[in-house]
Amino acid sequence: MHDVVGVRFKKAGKIYYFSPGELTIPAEEWIVVETARGVEYGKVVIGNKQVNEDDVVLPLKKVLRIADSKDKKAMEENKTLSEKAFATCAAKIAEHSLDMKLVNVEYTFDRNKVLFYFTADGRIDFRNLVKDLASVFRTRIELRQIGVRDEAKMLGGIGPCGRVLCCSTFLGDFEPVSIKMAKDQNLSLNPAKISGLCGRLMCCLKYENDHYEQAKKDLPDIGQKIETPEGRGKVAGINILERLVQVHIAEHENALEYSLDELMEQGFITR
Repeated sequence: MHDVVGVRFKKAGKIYYFSPGELTIPAEEWIVVETARGVEYGKVVIGNKQVNEDDVVLPLKKVLRIADSKDKKAMEENKTLSEKAFATCAAKIAEHSLDMKLVNVEYTFDRNKVLFYFTADGRIDFRNLVKDLASVFRTRIELRQIGVRDEAKMLGGIGPCGRVLCCSTFLGDFEPVSIKMAKDQNLSLNPAKISGLCGRLMCCLKYENDHYEQAKKDLPDIGQKIETPEGRGKVAGINILERLVQVHIAEHENALEYSLDELMEQGFITR
């Protein structure tokens, strides 16, 4: 077992485990830690706890200290510098006539590197841009191309549901979302109705998908022939949430509706 704390470096970002050493650090505390890209400033979202070795990547990086007023002031200064760097980079992009959209700029805590996040339809030759930026900022420069989902996560916004985007509030990682999930939930397949601000399928299609998949296992397939109290018929439709089955029987003009649970209790359907 290993003693760890869970840390986020961005709002709704991925949680990383660090070794607290001899420190006892509660959730919501700001700390300074050693990371693969240098010294960073983050927020503890999971206080000291014990985890199995299989749940962490060893060796664990250490918490250097609990952030003090100087660290917090340095972060505020970094935010101000990032805003100025954004304006400078945007002007340089226009100067070089590059087909790319600058999304965000971030200084590492120790200011040893400036990261510029951008979106673009394809590959961009930004070598001359990097040279210009390096001459202006006189530090290490990294341009990182991100996808439209990452852009939405960074910028935030209001989704079709009227709430703040899930990705910018609590989703640490993006999970795969497919059109099959919309089909299984009997949702409209109109792209405008099942797409988020990013233009991709809404992440919330994933939330209830496991429930729908489990419910469908009990229900017969559309077109399948089953026995009913009124005779043998063909399944014409199903209601997954209410567990109802519509069956077309030759002797009846309209499809008859049955409760799946009743059909199972009476032995017409077995699972």
